[in-house]
Amino acid sequence: MSSRILFYPKPPRPVQPTVAPNAYKILVVDDDPDIVELLEYNLRKEGYEVASAPDGRKALEVAPQFGPDIILLDVMMPHLDGIAACRQLRELPRFKDTYIIFLTARAEEFSEVAAFEAGADDFIAKPIKPRALLSRLAAFVRRDKDPQTQISSIEINGLKIDRTGFAVYQDGRKITLPKKEFELLAFLAASPHKVFGRDELLQNIWGNDVFVLARTVDVHVRKVREKVGDHHIQTIKGVGYKFNTDN
Repeated sequence: MSSRILFYPKPPRPVQPTVAPNAYKILVVDDDPDIVELLEYNLRKEGYEVASAPDGRKALEVAPQFGPDIILLDVMMPHLDGIAACRQLRELPRFKDTYIIFLTARAEEFSEVAAFEAGADDFIAKPIKPRALLSRLAAFVRRDKDPQTQISSIEINGLKIDRTGFAVYQDGRKITLPKKEFELLAFLAASPHKVFGRDELLQNIWGNDVFVLARTVDVHVRKVREKVGDHHIQTIKGVGYKFNTDN
């Protein structure tokens, strides 16, 4: 018997002016004043609203007041490092979906897995190239407004994905997923039976110009399976992954 898949459109919103990319707020967190100055200059030149903090501890004070849409977060900082700060930010409801990009030197002792588990969405390697950063931010804004997000929820075999509330329910039980894990699950579920390669998933979930490896996809798939069950995402050996609608 074929599975029943339900897609629910979002209710119409009041007509409002289109939100321009320069309306997005960005919090820069780095203990190097030269890097902060460079980023602030380039971001403001593009019209972004920018605030800064010199370390993770101060970022936890500034973020609730500023309300950033995007946080650029250095990894190695005094008082509170980036991974610890990211973890604490994700514990605050208003920042559970905020886009967090880590700034990291390639020579640093750094674990991608630990960073993703703390809630990181992306990485940028130092020295930072402003044009590459601005390109990536523009890609995030485009994805943030993608028409696919107009599907508010998907229900397949007892799994409900609420895209409006960034929530997942398995047989009525709420499951909390970090932003990238949620986006990966929702992306696969929106095209059931279609097989996506790792590079295609990286492009659609993380963007084109991203300092992450193909194994990043495998890490996120593993974490999603641990939380929602092994059977929803199927591995197609030598190709990639697809959403499985079979019981």
